Amino acid sequence: MTETPSAAQANAPTLSAQYQPGEVEQRRYERWVSGGAFRASAGSGKPAFSIVIPPPNVTGVLHMGHALDHTIQDGLVRRKRMQGFEALWLPGMDHAGIATQNVVERQLAAQGLSRHDLGRDAFVERVWQWKAESGGKILGQMRRLGDSVDWDRERFTMDEGLSRAVQTIFKRLYDDGLIYRAERIINWCPRCLTALSDIEVEHTEDEGELISIRYSDEVVVATTRAETMLGDTAVAVHPDDDRYRHLVGTEVDLPLTGRRIPIIADAHVDPSFGTGMVKVTPAHDPNDFEIGQRHDLPALTIMDERGVITAHGPFEGLDRFEARPAVVAALREQGRIVAEKRPYLHSVGHCSRCGTTVEPRLSLQWFVNTGPLARAAGDAVRDGRVRIEPAELAKRYFGWVDNMHDWCISRQLWWGHRIPVWYGPDGVVVCVGPGEEPPAGPGWRQDDDVLDTWFSSALWPFSTLGWPDETPELATFYPTSVLVTGYDILFFWVARMMMFGLYAMDGRPPFEVVALHGMVRDEHGKKMSKSFGNVVDPLDWIDRFGADATRFTLARGANPGADVPVSEDWVQGARNFCNKLWNATRFALMNGADPAGPLPEAGELGPVDRWILSRLQRVVAEVDEQFEAYEFAKVCDVLYHFAWDDVCDWYVELVKPVLAAGGPAADATRRVLGHVLDHLLRLLHPIMPFVTDELWAALTGAETVLGAAWPAADPARADAAAEDEVAALQRVVTEVRRFRSDQGLRPTQRVAARMDGLDRAGIAGHEPLIRSLARLDAAGDGFEASATLAVTSDVSVALDTRGSIDVAAERARLTKDRAAAEKELAQARAKLDNPAFVAKAPEQVVNKIKDRLSAAEAELARITASLEVLNP
Repeated sequence: MTETPSAAQANAPTLSAQYQPGEVEQRRYERWVSGGAFRASAGSGKPAFSIVIPPPNVTGVLHMGHALDHTIQDGLVRRKRMQGFEALWLPGMDHAGIATQNVVERQLAAQGLSRHDLGRDAFVERVWQWKAESGGKILGQMRRLGDSVDWDRERFTMDEGLSRAVQTIFKRLYDDGLIYRAERIINWCPRCLTALSDIEVEHTEDEGELISIRYSDEVVVATTRAETMLGDTAVAVHPDDDRYRHLVGTEVDLPLTGRRIPIIADAHVDPSFGTGMVKVTPAHDPNDFEIGQRHDLPALTIMDERGVITAHGPFEGLDRFEARPAVVAALREQGRIVAEKRPYLHSVGHCSRCGTTVEPRLSLQWFVNTGPLARAAGDAVRDGRVRIEPAELAKRYFGWVDNMHDWCISRQLWWGHRIPVWYGPDGVVVCVGPGEEPPAGPGWRQDDDVLDTWFSSALWPFSTLGWPDETPELATFYPTSVLVTGYDILFFWVARMMMFGLYAMDGRPPFEVVALHGMVRDEHGKKMSKSFGNVVDPLDWIDRFGADATRFTLARGANPGADVPVSEDWVQGARNFCNKLWNATRFALMNGADPAGPLPEAGELGPVDRWILSRLQRVVAEVDEQFEAYEFAKVCDVLYHFAWDDVCDWYVELVKPVLAAGGPAADATRRVLGHVLDHLLRLLHPIMPFVTDELWAALTGAETVLGAAWPAADPARADAAAEDEVAALQRVVTEVRRFRSDQGLRPTQRVAARMDGLDRAGIAGHEPLIRSLARLDAAGDGFEASATLAVTSDVSVALDTRGSIDVAAERARLTKDRAAAEKELAQARAKLDNPAFVAKAPEQVVNKIKDRLSAAEAELARITASLEVLNP
């Protein structure tokens, strides 16, 4: 070997003194895209790996939830490409029916217009125009994050191919009797004037009122919505409630209406709540609707689609919130108010798009009969065709699919996939499939409603690959390999994709694994919310700290199925990690590190080189294991500590004397240093793509790490003896450094020391290195030990600190500090030993005292150890 760097290294670009993400990220991303690095081919012959992106709304912008989701997906895809897979990550957007229609309607309202002024066709054209001009901002933001998606395959849920898929599956489901039209209770937004899916309803604990109303001497009911009593058609009690058994089958006068209603028995009633009697309003409550169905009760709709009372009488024409106090006042006048509780906290649903209180409403809508579809979706997980990670969340999945209600799929909107059903004379109904001519002539009209956005999203894993045609992409990339998504849409999207995928694809599920993660929360575990003022914009972090730091922060908190806390301190730490990698690579380049060619045999290497190679093999194996388990937090933790601790803080420092000395040993170390950094940058690339690509290109002289192979562990490089030897060296240096820090010695201040037992520990040959790292001089004439460290049973270090610290003064200071720590410990312990304090104090106060106790114990142990080593 020679001391001359390799030819590739000699031609490699130099690195600036500091890492500047803004100078690297856009340049690297444009090079990746223009070079076709993310394109997937269905005919390559490679093993396939595929992920479809959860399609963001066309109205959406990148938020922390997206950033987490995309970081995990990108990490999986980039690693699989490096492992030799034909990896497809397919991007696209959802048309987001209600959200997009609201955006355009607000624009029209600013001009004094409504969609009805334009008419349906012109309004839809206006939405397409908005989409072309302003929609899809999130796609550009995905580039900022580093998403390695195949942009050539971008899809939109309203594009021609996906629209054809929607019409195809609707027709099949309709013909199979799995889609029907009926009157049911649905979520209704009186402002948006449409049915809502469950995911479009946000529930909050709102202050309201609980009013107890006397219908007769024996019948008292409680309600938070007094106005709905105008639509009551029964009072229900539990069939086993002895208090009211004699009333079942009788009737009672319904106040304010002049109607008589029956008293019925139904097992849904909770006899322990209130009086054990409930009013039944089948047209305005989902549970009451079910009771009404079981007992053949009439369903009286008492308000229109805008929430205005339509029932005849003095309340007609009042808004529902105006009618509520008016009804209570009328009942009070009749002496029928038994009790009033205000404020009364209860769960209230709101439209997620406009905030309006949702109204349960009996309405004629289209539904999917989910019974057989949901059973198939449950069976696919139970029989192992689909695996849910983490496994404990499978229970939540079964809780949904095993108890699924029929799915309301119609929406009273103009933007979306219009229901392909025509109504003709004499009640004729025709469902039209792709390529079929709709019926024409007098009396024929198409259904006005559009389909729920989740209907088209449920087809995403196969409609985006060309279904219903048998395309090469469908044959190669379906089923997709893994679905990465938040547990919060396990039912709304995951279960529906399972139902439709199994139905449309002959029992083949849409993915092999469902990898679930949690929600991004602030550093205190609190949900991010504008009202809390704790929302973080990932683009702000990308601008300030870089995409890699943002990604690493999110991935390092991503334990399967668990929520992910983040803070600015953590992303600053991740930026520092990027800088650490940058500086280590600059050091390697300046010292001729050589990543090319075969590694020297173990016999040609010193113990430090053998140690780092052994550690590398362990890290590669562990990273592989954790990637396969979707344990991103553990992947990041392993790589962070290997890079920062083993490589940068120890290996680089340990080999500096070898590199400075030159010769064959330095050549071998240059090769090992290049090899380790080469592999470390590859391992980090899936999580931190930009900085690793820039550094790897500089290190190797190649263009991009994207074409590099994923590292494989080499068991032959495992060297337990070298690891033990270096660990012993590290213990000595660490203990001396800890002593120096505790005694307040300056980092550059040298201290005379005598080391005993290095030979017994097998590290006598490392004494010069230990002295260099610990800033220790030889024990010359006049040496007098003022402190002695027992590092291990074999090794001790005696130090002469007389000229560096005043031992007597230091002992006095530490003794005073020990007394203060003992006092703090005693006070905290006394409070926690007091049962009255622990029982009455708020939990956060008790936890704070526990933290004080732990801190005092640690401080006392530190001071005691410092005193023990100071010789009197």
